[in-house]
Amino acid sequence: MKSIPKLIRRFVLILLLSIFLFLVLNMGFLIAYTMGHSANGSPWTAAQDAAEAMAVTEEGYTLPEEMQEELESKNIWAVYIDNTTLKALWHSDNLPDTVPLEYTASEIASLTWGYIDDCPAFTGTGEEGLMILGYPQKSFWKHMYPSWDYQMIESAPMTVLMVLGGNVLLVLLIYIGANSGLLRSVRPIVEGIRKLPEGEPVSIKEKGILSELAFHLNKTSEMLQSQKYQLRKKDAARANWIAGVSHDIRTPLSMVMGYAAQLGTSEYLREEDRKKASAIVRQSRRMKNLINDLNLASKMEYNMQPIVREEINAVALVRQIAVDFINMDVDGRYPIEWETDEELIVCRICADKELIKRAVSNLIQNSMNHNEDGCTVHVAVEEINGYCVISVEDDGTGASEEEIEKLNHAPHYMVCDTNTREQRHGLGLLIVKQIAESHGGKAEIGRSGYGGFGVKIMLPLNI
Repeated sequence: MKSIPKLIRRFVLILLLSIFLFLVLNMGFLIAYTMGHSANGSPWTAAQDAAEAMAVTEEGYTLPEEMQEELESKNIWAVYIDNTTLKALWHSDNLPDTVPLEYTASEIASLTWGYIDDCPAFTGTGEEGLMILGYPQKSFWKHMYPSWDYQMIESAPMTVLMVLGGNVLLVLLIYIGANSGLLRSVRPIVEGIRKLPEGEPVSIKEKGILSELAFHLNKTSEMLQSQKYQLRKKDAARANWIAGVSHDIRTPLSMVMGYAAQLGTSEYLREEDRKKASAIVRQSRRMKNLINDLNLASKMEYNMQPIVREEINAVALVRQIAVDFINMDVDGRYPIEWETDEELIVCRICADKELIKRAVSNLIQNSMNHNEDGCTVHVAVEEINGYCVISVEDDGTGASEEEIEKLNHAPHYMVCDTNTREQRHGLGLLIVKQIAESHGGKAEIGRSGYGGFGVKIMLPLNI
């Protein structure tokens, strides 16, 4: 269930990122908006510049013509008040009649932060007086009583951060609460999807916002369980059919082999007929081995073959198998070379003795079956990296790279219904692979070091 916390983290990260981007965009918009409305400069700066630009001429006080034109273009009036008499020394031509030309100290104090005739007033100090600029109504908004507690101003950054953090936390809680239903619905869905590939039955309550998805998952699980049951029935029927056919064929085949053996030694038949009878015996024996292999492969394919494990010495077992084949090779067409290191006397494995014997015998018989003109079979037992490696190789005709690839990876006819023409060989090798895998090992099929065909069975050592 690691995906649920991951999904929650993803939701939370998306939310936090959205809040962060929201704040950044709003702050950027606020800054751009403020800068756009203050592009003409501060009115306090304009008042100070006008006060400093005031000059005394023979005709009296005057303001440079360029500055007067700029003020008039913006509908700004100006008046210059003497510091001593508090009377106007100069004023602009557009000064309203309602604006007084004489002031008291209290009026001067009030106009520096307030309004004159509803016009926002801004002041600048000159050498001999006070410059007052009056802007059009509704051009600026001035705080009439701009005073705050100093501690409040000092703690303002921390207060803003706390309020912002509280808002973010509140939004996060609201978001999680709103999506908790979705998360509760997702958890059983994820668990059901995890069970499907493992073949476990799935049953999810069909409620909530994902009820439709739960319904389809339940239907899919029912279908898969039904298919699994049908496959089990088919597999059991096929295994039973193979076992029954194998049993039914053994009796007539034994009779054919017995009568053919008698004919092969009969003195009343010609030599040519006795050879034919001997050929019937050999092919019947091969057919019997194939039937036994097919039956064993079927049982192992469907886990019907019990494995009786015991500790055995692989060196002694393989040597005995090699000796048995040497004794059966009357014509000497298939000599067996024992390639095991003389110092390796014991190689202990925990395995089913009869199955291992069957696997090694299949490999030696495979070399004989595919080399009718004879070949030398090389058998060896080694200990390599914690494995007991049993090697059976020959110097016969071998196999092409394409054939080796098929033997290693292509499905056999027991588990595939197509390409049956390409699946006629390798039943004995299939059994070898099945036996090795059932013991926790593996079988490697390839070319031998003697120019022919070779197979290595790797089984874990019993340490």
